[in-house]
Amino acid sequence: MKTFSLKTADARNDWCLIDVRNQTLGRISTQIATILIGKNKTHYSPHVLCGDKVVVINASKVKITGKKLDDKIYYRHSGYPGGIKSINLKDQLEKDPTKVIIHAVAGMLPKNKLADKMLVNLKVYPGGEHPHNAQINVGKKENK
Repeated sequence: MKTFSLKTADARNDWCLIDVRNQTLGRISTQIATILIGKNKTHYSPHVLCGDKVVVINASKVKITGKKLDDKIYYRHSGYPGGIKSINLKDQLEKDPTKVIIHAVAGMLPKNKLADKMLVNLKVYPGGEHPHNAQINVGKKENK
């Protein structure tokens, strides 16, 4: 019995459409991360980019539970003294709701060189419209 190891040339990437309307942010982010990593496939190999491409629609209508809208704060730093900036979740959802989902999914991806390549396969749109209709019709998955 031999252990199967997927080769990069044999990896097949499908397209997956996910509607996050009224879905909890953390629960849907784990599903998206699992699809991007490729752990939902039978031929998963940790050293190969074998996950699917994911299109997320209705990012502005994601459900947030508890008091996280006011209490959760996103920080970033410019690298200069006194250069820390912060924004809470409610303001970030109004400003750019796609960044909330990208940030949540990026934290769930493995911390290696493939993580950036996996994150490129994530396309997030605030509304129901997206320009990837042709790809999704060819790929067979639609997740709701």
